[in-house]
Amino acid sequence: MELSGILFYLISFLIMGGIYSVICLALNMQWGFGGLFNAGIAGFYAVGAYSAAIITSANTPNHVGGFDLPIVVGLVVAGTLSGIVGWAIARICVRLKADYLAMASIGIAEIIRLAVINEEWLTNGSLGVSRIPRPLEEFFTGRESEMVFFVFVWIIVAITFWVAHRLYKSPWGRVMRAIRDNEAAAESVGKDVQSFRTQSFVIGAIFMGVAGALSAHYFKFFSPDATEPLLITFLAWVMLIAGGSGNNKGAVAGALIIWAIWSMTEIITQQLPPDWATRSSYIRMLLIGLFLQFVLQRFRAGLFPEKAPKLNVKSHG
Repeated sequence: MELSGILFYLISFLIMGGIYSVICLALNMQWGFGGLFNAGIAGFYAVGAYSAAIITSANTPNHVGGFDLPIVVGLVVAGTLSGIVGWAIARICVRLKADYLAMASIGIAEIIRLAVINEEWLTNGSLGVSRIPRPLEEFFTGRESEMVFFVFVWIIVAITFWVAHRLYKSPWGRVMRAIRDNEAAAESVGKDVQSFRTQSFVIGAIFMGVAGALSAHYFKFFSPDATEPLLITFLAWVMLIAGGSGNNKGAVAGALIIWAIWSMTEIITQQLPPDWATRSSYIRMLLIGLFLQFVLQRFRAGLFPEKAPKLNVKSHG
């Protein structure tokens, strides 16, 4: 493989790794900070992707929208609508315990997927939304466009990481961890548990929507196939658990490591006989599962376990 080909593959890998990093950081704000078991990540991802696609794509008779607005506007709309959907779901489901919340959230995510497929007037159904722009593509084409998008994605990753880091170290973050570790104790000292849990769920949903928007802009096309729970929800959870729940650095590291394994196993499974190639996704799931077992056997809290920030306590002498 030529050096330029290796560089191009590395950039593509880091773009998708960056998108998954945003998803993992968002999930960390929900599960790592507040113990909210969200199994409906694909639903928020889909809301964000379709919102951005419709807002920024060129006019078309195939579906509503095609407003041809700037990409930044699309990202804002994607995050806002995902946050609104997250708020509506949180109002209904956030009081549920972890296992019931997981069932409720995955059910709602599937409702969103079915709506996307069947409401052709809105999303063009299974044919998807096309002609989605990338940043500055009027000035850059081909591999130059990939480079520009790589920088754009990792700027979003840096912003997401900064927000997650500030939230974690803030009084809000300390309250969320207190609720996660002992909800009854937090409530006994006057904390509005349901309000804090709702806030955590909504913030995570916003960034999941932004990740969906980034994916739509990267591929320049988005269809219901891209919202498969295997590719979004399953991988995101494995990435966060392997990297280290509650640790923002672990969320990013886990995203990159698991995506590297997923990408490399795709190359390997392409070399298999046709009968096995049709089962490649299951083989890759098995390999990811084995890796997760290997990590958790040796690092029970993930590769980068959570470390609570030190409190500055001033002594009075």
